Amino acid sequence: MGEKPVDPFATYQKRKYRNLLLGSHLTSFQVQVKETDLYLRATRDLSENARQSVLRHRYQMESYILAHPDFLRSLIPVPVDEFAPPIVCRMIRAGEAAGVGPMAAVAGAMAEAVGEDLLEECPEVMVENGGDIFLSCARETRVGIFAASSPLSLRLGLVVPPAGHPWGVCTSSGTVGPSLSFGRADAVCILSPSASLADAAATAVGNLVSTPDDLEEGLQRAKAIEGVSGAVIILGEKLAVWGEVELIEIKDG
Repeated sequence: MGEKPVDPFATYQKRKYRNLLLGSHLTSFQVQVKETDLYLRATRDLSENARQSVLRHRYQMESYILAHPDFLRSLIPVPVDEFAPPIVCRMIRAGEAAGVGPMAAVAGAMAEAVGEDLLEECPEVMVENGGDIFLSCARETRVGIFAASSPLSLRLGLVVPPAGHPWGVCTSSGTVGPSLSFGRADAVCILSPSASLADAAATAVGNLVSTPDDLEEGLQRAKAIEGVSGAVIILGEKLAVWGEVELIEIKDG
């Protein structure tokens, strides 16, 4: 009684930049609900479906946090709760796999949850949420990597191949945006079949990278997280890459 509503999206605010989704045959649209600001592509405009999906998942998460405030604050994995709503469960699992708190997966989890809902309405979907992307496409997708003030920022892109499953492409930065990171990497971009895991893993790897000497340790951390398919780490002019990653050069125009 008398408690103020909890807004986890404001309390643990995610990156404000957007990685570039380069080219597409799909219809693009945007949906914003409070702090949740999504850029989407699908075979047709599903704005209202996406909005209803965001409202549902936000409500579930906010209600859970009111009853379990440690979920919002924890910087380490929290115990699995079999009674938690689906979006909370996926964040808990992602945090446990990456060794970080569940809120490190919040943007990827929201993109993933909304994307999965929209796949019930159309066969191809992309959802971008503050630099974290869920995509399920029949064609290869190219994603430009934003890396703050690095000269490599938006000069490199990641080629995401079509597969029998969706992909998550999530990026964390220690030099731009209000999101919590203990490192100084300009960008840690993770590729995984799970956007929730990719988001949590990007945070875990980013926490380790503050100098060029840390790049190898960051790659080893990415390799050790089960479910991670590839990683790109950018720190100034330095670049480190591991896994199922195909990079392309992005040219002006």
